[in-house]
Amino acid sequence: MARSRDRFVFMFMVFAGFIWLAVVVMVSLPGSNLRLSVEFDKSQSPDEWKLVGKDSSFRPPVIQRLDLDRLRFEEARRVDAAKNLLAKEQEQKEKQIKEDIERRKVLDRLVPPFKLAQNSMQEAYHVIGNAFAARTSWPSNVDKENELKFNQRVQSGLIVPRWGEHPEVALDSKSPGEFGVDVNINKESLTDVEKKKFDDGWQRNAFNQYASDAISVHRSLPDVRDHECRSLKYHDNLPDTSVIIIFHNEAWSTLLRTVHSVIDRSPPALLKEVILVDDFSDLEHLKKPLENYMEKLGKVYVLRAKSRQGLIRARLLGASRATGKVLTFLDSHCECTRGWLEPLLDRIAQNRSNVVTPIIDVLDDSTLRYQYSSARSTSVGGFDWNLQFNWHAIPAREMSRRKSAVEPVQTPTMAGGLFSIDKTYFEYLGTYDPGMDIWGGENLELSFRTWMCGGALEIVLCSHVGHIFRSRSPYKWRSGVNIVKKNAIRVAEVWMDDYKNYYFERFNFDLGDYGDVSARKELRRRLNCKSFKWYLTNIYPEMFVPGDALASGEIRNKAMGTFGGVRQPICLDSPADRNSMSKPLDLWPCHNMGGNQYWMLSKNGEIRRDDACLDISGDKVIIQNCHGGLGNQQWKYTDEDTLLHVVTRRCLELSEDGAKISLRPCSSVDRQVWSFRRKQPGTEVPVN
Repeated sequence: MARSRDRFVFMFMVFAGFIWLAVVVMVSLPGSNLRLSVEFDKSQSPDEWKLVGKDSSFRPPVIQRLDLDRLRFEEARRVDAAKNLLAKEQEQKEKQIKEDIERRKVLDRLVPPFKLAQNSMQEAYHVIGNAFAARTSWPSNVDKENELKFNQRVQSGLIVPRWGEHPEVALDSKSPGEFGVDVNINKESLTDVEKKKFDDGWQRNAFNQYASDAISVHRSLPDVRDHECRSLKYHDNLPDTSVIIIFHNEAWSTLLRTVHSVIDRSPPALLKEVILVDDFSDLEHLKKPLENYMEKLGKVYVLRAKSRQGLIRARLLGASRATGKVLTFLDSHCECTRGWLEPLLDRIAQNRSNVVTPIIDVLDDSTLRYQYSSARSTSVGGFDWNLQFNWHAIPAREMSRRKSAVEPVQTPTMAGGLFSIDKTYFEYLGTYDPGMDIWGGENLELSFRTWMCGGALEIVLCSHVGHIFRSRSPYKWRSGVNIVKKNAIRVAEVWMDDYKNYYFERFNFDLGDYGDVSARKELRRRLNCKSFKWYLTNIYPEMFVPGDALASGEIRNKAMGTFGGVRQPICLDSPADRNSMSKPLDLWPCHNMGGNQYWMLSKNGEIRRDDACLDISGDKVIIQNCHGGLGNQQWKYTDEDTLLHVVTRRCLELSEDGAKISLRPCSSVDRQVWSFRRKQPGTEVPVN
């Protein structure tokens, strides 16, 4: 009985096995009615796809893997199709960009417009304008309320959309000067006609106009701001500004590039107007052609002076016509960078008595290369006792006062060419001194007045503007009058109290006619301004004060020198500017007029003029920047009237022929004896 039961179980298991095998085969066949439905979640990766449906757990694992492979293949095919579509769209975008570049080049070739016939110019504008009108990408600083006006300017062909100020996308890097790179002109490769144009441009402008003309008036510049600046937020309700640009016989390309950089990189709501003040130019392109060009820009106005006024009075003319809440003064050969305006206006919005300047970067006068510096390497303004502006490193006291490396830095003086000031505050302070002529000294006068009368002068480190610094002035003025000296004397008389004598002493108090300053002195009294001693103590404590000197004046040798075959008194004579550093100390017949023969002996033993000191290299005496570390810059004026170099224990000696000086063992011969006017006890200024 038991054996019969075991046989039945065995037969049943064999039959069940056959049934199982048949089911597996039928499920695996294509088109089988028993095939399970398959769904997958596209939000998951292929490895996470799961079979769903009736009895999904019944599906054999090997079959599930086959289905997953098929699904992955189909998904990969869809991904490839999507990539191909994106590639085609990118190709179309790049093609559009290239077409825009070509249209922009056509537009730039229309500058200056007066060189083309009016009909052809309008036709070109029409063609370019129609192409630009179809664009759907707008600059980041054009809001909806200004979109219509912007579109009109585009259709007229006057501006080129900037693609949100992303030059790496928008512009052709091969165009001359794009991204602020240099334009190098090989003069030898030019034709005779081109060489003349090259030379004439340098002569007229004191910079390379030939290179400037090769650069687009809309050229791109890198974003030169420090990274910390790019995330800063500014006040919502900033005041608007009138940008005032003075020009006289400016090159067409630099003037237009200045104007377009202001318009293209300033939020329209903040730019009230651009006022171009023509200081009696006589070049043809700056007359009617300029008016026609600027009239189409909408916000640009041209004012004409009826006679040559100079920078100071021309700025006063522009300020009198300005309607913006803030006045921003720029030179006519500048280029504003991205984000230049907002940080300036923000400081004035915080305190209307803030007078602010951007970081003034360098546009190379030969190649137009944009050379910029970081906030950490910025210099502050100063001056010397010749009342000439100069630059200095940010002092340690100012570095420690600020909480951030990009926070605005206080500066004792400003260069004066580029700055913003609240219009009402500018008028309250007394604008510019109308008794000053042309230019020179007005920057120091406004700097002293701002600090001494309750304001503050700052360099805003998140604002950058490039400027062409010229090595000479290309303009002519009436001869026989030292305009800079006259202006400086007015500054000293009004603002420097007794410290003015340190300046007057340098030309033996020969003041000449500097005009009436009584009105400016009354202004200082009415504004209740502080003393110049307060200014030096609190604003510019690093300044070397000549009253601390032990001796000053000319340094005259007891022996005689021979110049032009004539025996005559000889004095130490050398310039002390940056171009004279490391050059040998020179000699010249004494002229008793100060200037390059004026020297001071500090309490530390430095023989100096302002920031330049006598140093040694071997047995030669050279001019070098004062470093305050004594060493080779320490001298002693002995009771025997010799100039002893403390480190080498040698004395300054005139050669036998009176042609040069050197260090020699001290012997008290006449050629080692020097007269140097010593300071009298109880006096601040050396006696005259």
